[in-house]
Amino acid sequence: METACPDTGLCERDIIAISAPEVLSLLSGKELEIIDIVKQAYAEHHRKASSLPHSTFLNFPGDPMNRIIALPAYLGGSFMSAGVKWIASFPGNLEQGLDRASALMILNSMKTGRPKAVLEGSVVSAKRTAASAALAASVLLEGPPQSVALIGCGKINFEIARFLLAIYPKLETFFLYDTHHQRACNFQEQCRNEFPSVKTSIASGMDSVLRSALLVSFATTATKPYVADLRSCAPSCVILHISLRDLMPETILVNGNVVDDIDHVCRAQTSLHLAERQVQNRSFIRSTLGDIICGMVPARDPEKAVSIFSPFGLGILDVALGEYVFQQAACEGMGTLLEYFLPESWKRTSELVSD
Repeated sequence: METACPDTGLCERDIIAISAPEVLSLLSGKELEIIDIVKQAYAEHHRKASSLPHSTFLNFPGDPMNRIIALPAYLGGSFMSAGVKWIASFPGNLEQGLDRASALMILNSMKTGRPKAVLEGSVVSAKRTAASAALAASVLLEGPPQSVALIGCGKINFEIARFLLAIYPKLETFFLYDTHHQRACNFQEQCRNEFPSVKTSIASGMDSVLRSALLVSFATTATKPYVADLRSCAPSCVILHISLRDLMPETILVNGNVVDDIDHVCRAQTSLHLAERQVQNRSFIRSTLGDIICGMVPARDPEKAVSIFSPFGLGILDVALGEYVFQQAACEGMGTLLEYFLPESWKRTSELVSD
């Protein structure tokens, strides 16, 4: 006789598969709720109620652009969830009309350790990334911005635009810049269709877009830094350095830096990793976002004109939002039940044979 898994109610050999359309339907229109989940996850990580090994990068010889990354994580507190995201980044997909990133998530039972769910992970990944960026903007900005500069016209910046509008509904203008002009034009058309209340303008170059707004979001596929300075930015500007490899180390070193996790972000050839190598210390990083959320440090350094938020992208955010999706799917009867997906216990099988 099959027994039920203690924390899912499923047969202990069953798992639930939740598809991209289902994940999207469960998360659509819930931007403020997702931002709050991300905020709670950062707070729990600050309180050390987490286990977060370094992400593992699967690189390919002679192929510096493509990679697949494993992000395992456990998050305690009110979440009590563990899992792993397996996400591929193949920028060349864009030329084929495919998304750059594709991903799966596995969530495990905290009672038995057995897998309880597999989720399409790219939607979760994009939503948690955008929520993290919007949360950082709300914490670091001195007031609501009138405009936002979006550098890199892909899926991540589009989600960031969506989440920023959720917390700043009176946003007036998105200034856009991409090295591929047609991609910027396509992005502009998408914005007009989905965010009709917001004006859009395509900038002519990097200096122009940096001057245009107090909030700037980098979400590109850059593998090496190319922005030498931020002198074009207005005082009190906040940079959301989501793609992590846009800013030269010298730029990092002279501005105020907030990260999601200091140890994680100083690796994998990020701009901060390169800056650390240059000065042989990490003192240029002022704090984590969790430090600020939990009231340990002020939101801004008055001696730095520009604040830069550089999030490595922590697996705890995927686990937190993935667990939310799993729980919501269970409540609404969504997902596909994969019956007897896991093997029968060898012990139980041998007992049955011996009987």
